[in-house]
Amino acid sequence: MRVINPDGVQLGVMSLQEALQTAMSLSLDLVEVAPESKPPVCRIMDYGKYRYEQSKKAKDAKKKQTVIQIKEVKMRPKTDEHDLEFKTRQIEKFLKEGNKAKVTMIFRGREVMHSNLGRKLLDKLAEDLKDTAIVEQLPRLEGKNMVMILAPKH
Repeated sequence: MRVINPDGVQLGVMSLQEALQTAMSLSLDLVEVAPESKPPVCRIMDYGKYRYEQSKKAKDAKKKQTVIQIKEVKMRPKTDEHDLEFKTRQIEKFLKEGNKAKVTMIFRGREVMHSNLGRKLLDKLAEDLKDTAIVEQLPRLEGKNMVMILAPKH
């Protein structure tokens, strides 16, 4: 097996016993880093310290990652103008926080026959929010609900 010392310098090809003896003399561990290569590559290192550094890197990467939530706003095709303005401001607030917004138009009874009214309302909402939002999913009828997803504009 090919052996690399803790400084990254190759010590050459050795037998397993020689490599283990070298690692023990340095009071470090012998770790196989590339088992599929010919000959396999091993590195002499402090394995506990290596695992600790890896966990620190993973923790730092997790801190920097942002979680995007989907906030849902429900409305009906008969939603009044003032209520629509209020919900538009609410959606705008969600988008400015960096979240996505799922706008659900709920149809009751025979209202689903006039789904074009709901689509017009959702299109008007998308038009009002065009400065702060991107329409990620166009209005789509799913049973008795019409759903549109908005994402924040960066």
